[in-house]
Amino acid sequence: MHTAYSVPVSTRPSTSGSASDGRRSAAAARRRAREADIVAATRKLFDERGVSDAQIEDIAKAVGINRAIVYRHFTGKDEIFALTLVGYLDELRERMLIATEGDSAPTDVVRDVVGTFVDYGIEHPAFVDCAQTLMRRSGSDLFDELSESALFRLGRAMNGCLTILTTVFEDGAASGELHVKDANLLANTLYASGLGALQLARVGILVSESAPGVPTVGSVSPDQVRDFLVTSALALTSK
Repeated sequence: MHTAYSVPVSTRPSTSGSASDGRRSAAAARRRAREADIVAATRKLFDERGVSDAQIEDIAKAVGINRAIVYRHFTGKDEIFALTLVGYLDELRERMLIATEGDSAPTDVVRDVVGTFVDYGIEHPAFVDCAQTLMRRSGSDLFDELSESALFRLGRAMNGCLTILTTVFEDGAASGELHVKDANLLANTLYASGLGALQLARVGILVSESAPGVPTVGSVSPDQVRDFLVTSALALTSK
């Protein structure tokens, strides 16, 4: 014979699951905040000292952590550079969007957008250095060294700027006012060549030949570089 026992059953919902979820959410929030602090410190050092003089130790010190903790959040220096570049690109995108406002002709929009890019690069030399540092790496190296999340954020930020120029080219071609075969290729090429020209503007030196085999040095101003890049973009899209 079996004896029946009364077993009390609690109807109160378990809080262990929700508490665990809450702790994970809080930890994730702290991690995101720490990563944002590290990127912000990197940006500040870039703007103050330049990219080449910014070391991981300096970044860690600025945030108040040790070097090892930095590497808990990022795969390496390239990833920190990439996410710092995202901030520059987001700012540039906002300026480029403003440059497209109004009912200007496509050639005027090209002039304004390219000019905005040059102006931003001259104002933020660390942006140019940061972008060129990453461009010196091969695509396969970047895929190996950056996390999937960092690659996505960098790609999205770059595309945010490039799409503005691509759209201007495509709209101008559709209206017959511009002649562009591959808007995406042209936008990417202008971005890459523009970074090199911005470096020339910062150096401020032109090398030429005063006589056969005799080099001489002249000067070039940021305004000259700006005019050249704008003229080049217009020439590449002219009919």
